[in-house]
Amino acid sequence: MKILLIQPAKPEKAIGGEDFSIFEPLALEYLAAALSGDHEIRILDMRIDHDLAPVLDEYRPDIVGITSYTVHVETVKRLFRQVKAHNPSVLTVVGGPHATVMPEDFSTPFIDIIVAGDGISPFRGIVSCLEKEGDMKDISGAVALGDGNILIDNGEEAADLDLAPFPRRDLTADYRHAYFSEWMKPLASIRTSKGCLFRCRFCALWKQTGGRYLTRKPECIVEEMTSIKEKYVFFADDESLLDVERMKNLADLIIQAGLGKRFFLYGRSDTIVKYPGLIERWKEAGLERVFVGLESFRDRDLKQIRKGSTVENNGKAIQMLKGLGIDIFPTFIVQPDFDRQDFRDLRKYCLQLSLPFIGFTVLTPLPGTELYHDVKDSLVASSYDYFDFFHALLPTKLPLKDFYEEFALLYRRSRSLKNRIRLMRKHRLRELPALFKAYGQLMNRLANLERDYLEDNGDAPFP
Repeated sequence: MKILLIQPAKPEKAIGGEDFSIFEPLALEYLAAALSGDHEIRILDMRIDHDLAPVLDEYRPDIVGITSYTVHVETVKRLFRQVKAHNPSVLTVVGGPHATVMPEDFSTPFIDIIVAGDGISPFRGIVSCLEKEGDMKDISGAVALGDGNILIDNGEEAADLDLAPFPRRDLTADYRHAYFSEWMKPLASIRTSKGCLFRCRFCALWKQTGGRYLTRKPECIVEEMTSIKEKYVFFADDESLLDVERMKNLADLIIQAGLGKRFFLYGRSDTIVKYPGLIERWKEAGLERVFVGLESFRDRDLKQIRKGSTVENNGKAIQMLKGLGIDIFPTFIVQPDFDRQDFRDLRKYCLQLSLPFIGFTVLTPLPGTELYHDVKDSLVASSYDYFDFFHALLPTKLPLKDFYEEFALLYRRSRSLKNRIRLMRKHRLRELPALFKAYGQLMNRLANLERDYLEDNGDAPFP
């Protein structure tokens, strides 16, 4: 049986995404690894390989599976329409985070099966059922929907991550040179845990594991790392440092194995501050960069979004990482009710941090989050193409043009020239023209973002 698994590209109007980083499609590699039997499997990464038609013509798949975040919803539905137009008998299956929280959004005639939650066991059952010409409704967790689709929902994800086979990285061999995050290229990804113990209002990841924090054994992780060829490795975890003893053991094993890798992972500022010895040990193991969601420069904002940290912790974490020579990838959330003084205060705070890179996003109420539940009736944009963390989805206090003028200034004026040069020096000289081009395009898009709303609505839904 021929199976085609697709990682979709971001929609044309969405900002960010693969313009600045592309991580390997671990979810699809895990799906492929879980399939037993004599199947021919192909992964198409449309962030790099943009044309589906020749693949359908040449490969002629029996099953097409596509994963989807919220921003991909409309793109994915268009892809499935194309698949069915090419061959109506192809079985079409959608899964991923958005299918888990809003499966009804994929109830169309072009999608046969919607998988909510952990996809490995259901997808294995789908392939087996098609092989045996069975009834998909007999698969565990399957229910028929009104439009002829089938929803398969087996609930929360399995607790033992070590039972899953290692992902099929051989299926992305032709793309691996293109996986990157800024200067870290080529970049592999590895999953060491899933879930989070915190309850941030803007995040739904913790719900997908029922609030549990699932982890893999350090020995199993190191075994997988020995098969990874890339020097740079990204930990594709919701939060990597929560189980402190496990992470200490993992660092020790990595050092003993002499892997020579350079690591990039997520870490909360309060965890970093509370366990300095852990971070020091990870520096020795090869930790090069930490993604830290600082979120705000004000404690009242952190309390409102239920971050569970403080501005004081954020500052201490930044200084600790700086002292160890570990690069910091911090991000802040811009609230829609910011006025010009709020933007100025945030810029001033960021300049004081003296960092070579700082990321900014607009507060985005993702489906499945408590934030979405509270504000969904106030959304000013209905297209999922705008759920990219840059388009404003709630009414802004400032006129939209002024809001994005200030938002662009955050990127332009929150770092000193000295720190900008420090960042550029991390890149190879030949990469700088593409970097400057991408940054220029981002600034141009932000300056003209109001046009997106005008094109869709005929009038900007803002003051």
